[in-house]
Amino acid sequence: MHRARFFFAALLVPFALVACPTGDPVDDDDAVDDDDAADDDDAVGPTDTYEASNADGEDSVAYSGQTFRHVLIASLNDRIAGMTTRIDEGWAPSSADVAAECDRYLRYTEDWAGNDHGISTDPAPLQTTLGDFGSTSTIVQKLAGEDREGQHVQWADDGIVGWPDNPAPLVLIDAWIAELGTLAEARVNGAPVLDPNGDPTTAVYLDEHGRDFKQLIQKFLLVGVAFSQAADDYLDDDLAGKGLLSDHTARVDGEAFTALEHAWDEGFGYFGAARDYAAYSDDDIAGGLERDTDGDGSIDVAREMNHGFSVNAAKRDRYVAGGTDFTAEAWAGFADGRALLAETAGAPLTPAQADALAEHRDRALAAWEGAIATTAVHYINEVLQDMNAAEYDYSAHAKHWSELKGFALGLQFNRRSPLAEAEFSAVHAMIGDAPALPGDDDWAEYAGDLVDARTLLGGAYGLDPATIGDLHGDGGW
Repeated sequence: MHRARFFFAALLVPFALVACPTGDPVDDDDAVDDDDAADDDDAVGPTDTYEASNADGEDSVAYSGQTFRHVLIASLNDRIAGMTTRIDEGWAPSSADVAAECDRYLRYTEDWAGNDHGISTDPAPLQTTLGDFGSTSTIVQKLAGEDREGQHVQWADDGIVGWPDNPAPLVLIDAWIAELGTLAEARVNGAPVLDPNGDPTTAVYLDEHGRDFKQLIQKFLLVGVAFSQAADDYLDDDLAGKGLLSDHTARVDGEAFTALEHAWDEGFGYFGAARDYAAYSDDDIAGGLERDTDGDGSIDVAREMNHGFSVNAAKRDRYVAGGTDFTAEAWAGFADGRALLAETAGAPLTPAQADALAEHRDRALAAWEGAIATTAVHYINEVLQDMNAAEYDYSAHAKHWSELKGFALGLQFNRRSPLAEAEFSAVHAMIGDAPALPGDDDWAEYAGDLVDARTLLGGAYGLDPATIGDLHGDGGW
């Protein structure tokens, strides 16, 4: 294994996250974390919607591909979640069969269009199959490194930091899926891997090293596609004709929007918020509430449902003592920026307008990344609690560590991150590529490393040291 161990105690200069007083990273499979519970009936911001029209009165907001990738990632996660039961009921896949099934979502093609997406809503969703979204977007085409133009690092060539041998993101995802296939074959052959107690693991996606590949794959895809594309492409401004430097003087041929409006919408789409996100309370969002805002008796998964990081942000805001309002900050940044673009469409932005748009971008991304960072802190605390539990639960330990690792890898995809490259490397050296397990000689040392990593993250993102948790992971996010 490659669990690097060293002490890092420096407290970085805090990065201020503006908090709005509304009261009181999807980071796990549960609708709401019990330990985050708080009373919060306040909405995240003004009761308005993410909408804009052009001069001809046409809806100029469009981000269907971004929502569809959220759906594909969720559907892949659902497929992996069901593999254990399917194998135990008689399915006997080879490793290649598992890879081929996962590939249906990673490299989606229309022959998979009739498949149920697996997302449930109340009332029922408007779209019942993947084909109902009318999109041919794939996960792989927008994974960090695969969309080369505009990214501040050529991830496919240089690889990512935080995993042994610095693999390209797609290489890492394919390797994890291959590991999942190996675990599936072992279960089929009646020889599932054993946990530290010598018992068979409860799920096919758990290996013997404390890793949960369902969680690793889903969380890294969320940061490697959604956050990477938003921060490093659609909302970036380092390449002429891309992101915030896209053309705003005329509509894209055959479309209702300018290229700049569309880039902004795509960034918003990757955040995952419903069009009326501002009307929800943090509890509503974290609890998975959907609103039939158009009154048609169904939930439009593309417009009336919160996905991914928009839910994650609300879960972290529910921790009152943390003093954050990621939902309101992200919403304000995105909504105000879109209003500016709607007002100025058809003419180049003035320097003052360009500066204002960049400020709206910075506000949205700071809240978004802050929610990811505090989710990493949250899962450090979950792992520490697992390590100190009176009755050890291997599946919970592996799940929480894998959520921590998957999310934390995403903090390298924003070139404006308050977490410098050296500190990012230090955090991942302390987290390692697998957790310490009961009986390991470095069990206590690893717990100390996690506390140090948590301190470093808290300092970089301006979190109150009193809110990040104690040595056992209690009393924090």
